[in-house]
Amino acid sequence: MNESSILVLRGNRIYEDENGHIRLDDLWSAAKAKETRKPKHWRNTAVAKALIAELQKKVTTSYIKENKQNIPVVYSKVGRGNAGTFAHPVIAAAYAGYLSPKLEIEVREIWLRFRAGDATLADEILQRATAEANKWVGARAISRSQRVAYTDTLKQHHVTGKGYMLCTEAVYVKLLGGRSHQLRQARGLDPMANVRDNLSVAELSFVMAAEALAAERIQQEIRIGNDDCIEASATSASAIRSAIEADRRNRQPLSAPPIPPAAAVDNGKRVGRP
Repeated sequence: MNESSILVLRGNRIYEDENGHIRLDDLWSAAKAKETRKPKHWRNTAVAKALIAELQKKVTTSYIKENKQNIPVVYSKVGRGNAGTFAHPVIAAAYAGYLSPKLEIEVREIWLRFRAGDATLADEILQRATAEANKWVGARAISRSQRVAYTDTLKQHHVTGKGYMLCTEAVYVKLLGGRSHQLRQARGLDPMANVRDNLSVAELSFVMAAEALAAERIQQEIRIGNDDCIEASATSASAIRSAIEADRRNRQPLSAPPIPPAAAVDNGKRVGRP
């Protein structure tokens, strides 16, 4: 499951999953509500049952028209790190209102700003975050921009279908030492986790450089099609990996500065360096 933190409400992270459903347990925590008002208890109320049934009918009709998989508007998940009750945003807002009318207003306002792509919302969140978190988010944002430029180049050079994934995997293998599933396994991540969301600032920078170099190579060498672009991506990623390893081999550790001599004592007075 790919679960991401999308909102911060009253100092609490509010998570959504791969279906865009919000974890109600996070709203319960933000409200500091009683045990009896947990999502599992609310779902059994008559009001909640009626709302869930009505919304399910509506979204099911929409899914059928769009030929999409029918997803329940409320469901529970179990397992380490991803347990909880997840619900459609409409249900989540209703549950927030059950906990507190004021909380419902906050959820609706923040949700609308998030869906509208209000960049100031992210800025407000980052103002409360650590310097390290700000540094990582900045690197992730820049790497995302470079990723778009890279995939645009692949599209222009007639990469199709799984070719996009294979180009990416070629970069990961040569640069990070494994395919996506191998990196997730080695780092103890969820099988559906986004690899880039779990890279360090340095690793994000390396991937960004590899994709930028690959895009340049593909354009200049007029690489066409999946195989050509996969090979070009692997070659560029290998070049970045070689540069990183060469730099690390050539680094000279700084010698520790000499320890100043202990100050002498003369007639009860300290002499030497202060």
